[in-house]
Amino acid sequence: RIWCIDPIDGTRDFLRGRSGWAVSIALIDAGDPVFGVLYAPARDELWVAARGQGARCNGEVVRAGQRSDLAGARVPAAQLPREDRDLVMVEQPNSIALRMAMVADDRADLVATLRWAFEWDIAAATLIAEEAGAQVSDAFGMPLAFNTPRAQAFGVVAATPGIHNAAVERLAGRAQAAMAR
Repeated sequence: RIWCIDPIDGTRDFLRGRSGWAVSIALIDAGDPVFGVLYAPARDELWVAARGQGARCNGEVVRAGQRSDLAGARVPAAQLPREDRDLVMVEQPNSIALRMAMVADDRADLVATLRWAFEWDIAAATLIAEEAGAQVSDAFGMPLAFNTPRAQAFGVVAATPGIHNAAVERLAGRAQAAMAR
């Protein structure tokens, strides 16, 4: 067992006095997050999840949405590539953990990154999203593992179960190209 901690996820928002940052803490057991806490002080939001016990925000149970169509999915983004213009942009906090938590409580349908993510950025939010019913994987659709020698995963896709596979499929060519660089 190890603790995986990011004292400030979303450093740019923290430095600029914006609310899109959080403190992220996860307990990892045998490569799997079993307890997670995400606290966004500027938003007064406290997310908590334990494996098999669901997820809560400020004490209220949260559930991921039921979207089954990728077109129209809400994505935290400042801009979208041309091939993703069928998606809908919503607020984008700098913290990847907060963006994943948005999927957990149905404020967003999809979060996807195509770059290396450090375990401490995503461990707690992975558990929170999964316990809320979202599906979380790396950019290639594979399960995330934690406490690895590299402490990183390539890409993160957190989505409602009904669009997760379609999102991974849409991103497959871009993910392969990014890995080749």
